[in-house]
Formats: sequence, C-alpha cells, structure tokens
Amino acid sequence: MRHIRSYIVASAVVLLLASTAPSQDAQEKASAKKRGHVRIATLGSRPPSVDANTEPQRIVERMIAHWRGRFAQVLPDEPDLIVVPEVCDRPGGLSLEKRLAYYRVRKNQVRDSFAQVARENRCYIVYSAAREMDDGTWRNSSVLIDRDGRIVGTYNKNHVVIEETTEGGILCGREAPVFECDFGRVAFAICFDLNFDELRLKYAKAKPDLIVFSSMYHGGLMQAYWAYSCRAHFVGAVAGLPCEIRDPQGDVIASSTNYFDFVVADVNLDCRLAHLDYNWSKLRALKAKYGPKVTIKDPGFLGSVLITSEHETITADQMIAEFEIELLDDYMARALAHRHTPGNIE
Repeated sequence: MRHIRSYIVASAVVLLLASTAPSQDAQEKASAKKRGHVRIATLGSRPPSVDANTEPQRIVERMIAHWRGRFAQVLPDEPDLIVVPEVCDRPGGLSLEKRLAYYRVRKNQVRDSFAQVARENRCYIVYSAAREMDDGTWRNSSVLIDRDGRIVGTYNKNHVVIEETTEGGILCGREAPVFECDFGRVAFAICFDLNFDELRLKYAKAKPDLIVFSSMYHGGLMQAYWAYSCRAHFVGAVAGLPCEIRDPQGDVIASSTNYFDFVVADVNLDCRLAHLDYNWSKLRALKAKYGPKVTIKDPGFLGSVLITSEHETITADQMIAEFEIELLDDYMARALAHRHTPGNIE
C-alpha cells in the first residue's frame, strides 16, 4: 500500500480560472509519460449530511472542504486523473426544496474549486453533480476538467431513474461524447446508465480507451461486461462501495477496501484484445522478439488475450501490425460475415 498523507482543510478559497492555453508544467507532465500511461485515483467518499437549517453558502463551504480533504489522500501519489462519485456535492439531510435552494447558491463554486485543484496539481478531475440549465431544467452530469483547470467537456446522464425527472426535474442526456485527453480517449457513464445497451453499444462502436463511471450504484457484473464489450479500461467511483479499476477483459486491477475508500493505480491503456484462434504462432513470435516489453495476458476460459505494449516507442498497434495479428473484433466480424455468406446457413 502506498504511503498516504492526509489532512483536514478547514477552509477553502474558490477561484474562477481563466487559463486559455496549456501551461508548460502541464505539457511537461504529459510528455514525461508515453501516451496511454495514466495514474488513476478513484474516490468513494459520500458527501456529508447537514442540518436542514444550515445556510446554503455554509453547505457550499463544507462541500469544498470535504473534497479538498479527500483529494489530499491521493494527491501525494501525483495522479493524472481523479474520479469522484455521482452527485458528489449533494448533501444528505435536505428536502428537495432546500437542496434546490442550496444548488442555486452553489452554482459553479464547487466545480471551480475542483478546477483549482486540477490546475495546482496538473491533473484531470471529474466533477459529477446536478446542474441547472438556462431553461430551468436540470441534468445529472460528469464534467471533465483538464490539467489547467479548464472544462474539456460534459456528459449528461443518458438514463436517469424515473423519479429524477418526475420529482427532481432532471432530463435524460442526449449525447454520448468521447473526450480526448493527453493520455487517451475517455467516455462516461453515470449510475443507472450501466443497465442499458443503448449507451453501451454507442461506446462499443466509438472505442474509447477508458470509461469513467461515477455512481451511487456499483453495477456488479455489469462493470466487467462493459469493460470487455467496449474493449476499454473501466474506472468506477461508487459512493460507499468498492471503487475498482478494470482492464478490458473485465479483471480488477485495483480496488478500494473496507479500510480505505480510495485507490490509486497505474494503468497502461496501450493495449488491444486478440483471439487465440489463428494467432498462436504469431503471439509466440511477438513475445520472442519483445520479451518484457510486451505482456500477453490470458485470463483463462475466455479465448482472448490482452496484448499490452511496455515499449518506450513502439505501440501495441505497431506490434500487432508487425506480426499480422488479427484483433478480436476483426475476427468476430469475419466469423459473422462467414455465417451470412450465401450457402453457409441451413
């Protein structure tokens, strides 16, 4: 377990950031690593409950102090990406009316505090929260903040729980964007989203490197299912439950525990899935040439392996092209085309 230093932040200063170009420090940190190498921190802390009569601005200050304290647990490890759970600044103990009053005072104060932490520590941070739109409707969103504290983009939860709309005025998101970061391409899902193929199939087609899942619900086997079917790494930040980082075969790389509700892990996104069929001799030749500079992970029983480049300059795609290894999706497409070839179906 990594050495952890933590402290309590008694107060917080909220700054509105106006950076217009990546800083030299941010560029140097990104260029120090091969693209695809990313250190991910995921946090499962629940937001604190408050007395129903607490003034909204005091709640804002408490939320900022809460998350500054939680960030302090992982910042010594210098993560590239920090992920928090769904509606991370929604306090317990408030009626819907008082919660909305708090949100309207909060506005972007907590988000801007996250942006300040991102800028000061040269990392990406995901801010997941309820947001009021200009027309008075609401969205349940994950906001991606970059190393300079700027907004990269926003994902609005596509599949909200029915009561989110009927009671809270939160509308379903329409888009499933994939955002470009300096370490790879990132997609999002929030809580109830994990139950629906409609969104998952969009990501399976878009092929992001990483799916970020902020949630109040764990999802169980659905986490592994999404990782494998989308051929992507998967990081879950789940309030009060295990926060896990999974590889594209659905296996857990790292997890929070009953003692620590956060975890930090190094992840290599420079990888591809290939089936064993037709590739056995090619995989042996690949390993013989690159040795420890390539890993070929077999989880057993699945029939596919995960090829990951550990080489400083040669990517997994270049290795695969060099040895003419057929990727998993290409093999499945070829097998499906065979089935539909005239004369091949009874």
